[in-house]
Amino acid sequence: MVTSDEILEALKKVMDPELGRSIVDLGMVRNILISESGEVSFTLALTIPGCPMKTQMERDARMALMALSGVTDVKVTFGAMTEEEKKAIFAKGKPELPKLNKFNQVNKVIAILSGKGGVGKSSITAMLACTLARSGKKVGILDADITGPSIPRLFGLPAGGLRGSDQGILPAVTGLGIKVVSTNLMVPNENSAVIWRGPMISGTIQQFWRDVLWGKLDYLLVDLPPGTSDAALTVMQTIPINGVILVSTPQDLAGMVVRKADSMLKQLKIPVMAVVENMSYFTCPDCGKEHAIFGESHVAELAKAVETEKSLRMPIDMQVTALGDVGKIEEYTSQPMAELIKKISL
Repeated sequence: MVTSDEILEALKKVMDPELGRSIVDLGMVRNILISESGEVSFTLALTIPGCPMKTQMERDARMALMALSGVTDVKVTFGAMTEEEKKAIFAKGKPELPKLNKFNQVNKVIAILSGKGGVGKSSITAMLACTLARSGKKVGILDADITGPSIPRLFGLPAGGLRGSDQGILPAVTGLGIKVVSTNLMVPNENSAVIWRGPMISGTIQQFWRDVLWGKLDYLLVDLPPGTSDAALTVMQTIPINGVILVSTPQDLAGMVVRKADSMLKQLKIPVMAVVENMSYFTCPDCGKEHAIFGESHVAELAKAVETEKSLRMPIDMQVTALGDVGKIEEYTSQPMAELIKKISL
């Protein structure tokens, strides 16, 4: 018959994804009961009653215990920690972040975030990576837009392009030497849908950070999904982000949702490095005059609102679309992006 000590030992492998520590070490496991038939039940005391990671912890705990000899079933009930217990946990300081693969050395991690979709966030990520790579920097892209990835298409990387090794996951590599990991490199074809719930998405992002063989990088760019979803929160809480570049467009609506994203960043104490206003203007090829297709620029006001002095207006350039659609974004040279790199001292 399985013992309580064996159960606790197995549950030490189960981590709180947000705190990065074992549920046993955190004192979350309570009231362990073992029936004669091998059914194990216990209470999982959460730091907050509506913890978004509780389903993942329940699943991981069940898997860990069902692997023990003599366990026939696992039942988990949820409770809540007292205010004193929570204070004791957080008094120990910021939890240790998931460790990088021992073969990796990443100098800086920069996240690219937009308040809403359709503003060209992934294109900005790709152009920034290319510009850095051309300047001699070693660059990687972690595509954290798990259910809507587009980075592989921009670089012409085929589906199923990820490979494993004894040391970890091998990223795909572009012509400029940019290392890329994305769910679209895991599926049989690029049109295959990734239909995952929040906990699985969060777990995949952490695995991309922890288990991919990034090697030595000057910059790892994280292409986040739009908005303030679980995926964005997972990145901010489990990867050591040095700063965020916010991407918007001239429309007031796009600016409004960027301010929401900035609100999240302020709560997490992550600095905004710059604001990029994409599709800011179109330059007529015949007369050279600038046209504000999507309205007048608000990037200066937006930058002031999110408390950064660094901003950039990116033009509408049909060449970006044409090259991105055929996987040749590396052939595009962006002078404004080079200016951004100088502004934020990359």
